Amino acid sequence: MEHITSVEHFNQIKEEETAVFLFSADWCPDCRVIEPFLPRLEVDFPTFTFYYVDRDKLIDVCVEHDIFGIPSFLVYANGAEVDRFVSKDRKSEEEIESFLTKAEAEIS
Repeated sequence: MEHITSVEHFNQIKEEETAVFLFSADWCPDCRVIEPFLPRLEVDFPTFTFYYVDRDKLIDVCVEHDIFGIPSFLVYANGAEVDRFVSKDRKSEEEIESFLTKAEAEIS
């Protein structure tokens, strides 16, 4: 999963790609819980390109997009937000799969 390196990089990706942004941080225990199955999700949902957004390094992106809890997900296609799974709660593999399935259907 490629890491977003700047606000400009984030904005470019959201305008040009069908992307899932994972907002996370190294210190977040709930974020570590989902890490083992993220590679499989990238394979199972080829409609999306997945990107990692470090909450601490890109706090301005988080504030601009109302990301106040992690892990959280935003989906963008054609420069518009398609869906979001944003909260401070721990997310299960099933919840993330359901979210991505719904987002994929909204794009189709």
